[in-house]
Amino acid sequence: MKEVVKIFKALSDSNRLRILKMLEVRSLCVCEITDILQLAPSTVSKHLAILREAGLIVDNKDGKWVNYALPHDADPEHPREIFSLVQTWLASDKTIIADMKAVATVDRNLLCSTQMR
Repeated sequence: MKEVVKIFKALSDSNRLRILKMLEVRSLCVCEITDILQLAPSTVSKHLAILREAGLIVDNKDGKWVNYALPHDADPEHPREIFSLVQTWLASDKTIIADMKAVATVDRNLLCSTQMR
């Protein structure tokens, strides 16, 4: 039961739902998610940690980047079932629509280099 509770707690925050919806489009780094959500990097990192702990996202190191993505082989069964539901949720929500458009244009090369200065 602990794993199921973790999943539902992770889904109980609007910013974490927004992150999951953004990751449906493509993998993103913290800089990109921070820019779209307009939150502090530490806040975004905390949200990502909660999602990762619940098994709803994975992270992959790629050079200087840490990419966050939806897991391809969700295991155990519960997250896999949740993903099929989350994909249908919030499709007409204005914030989600704006986030999806922002994912298409956000550029980590510009964001991360200016944030590191």
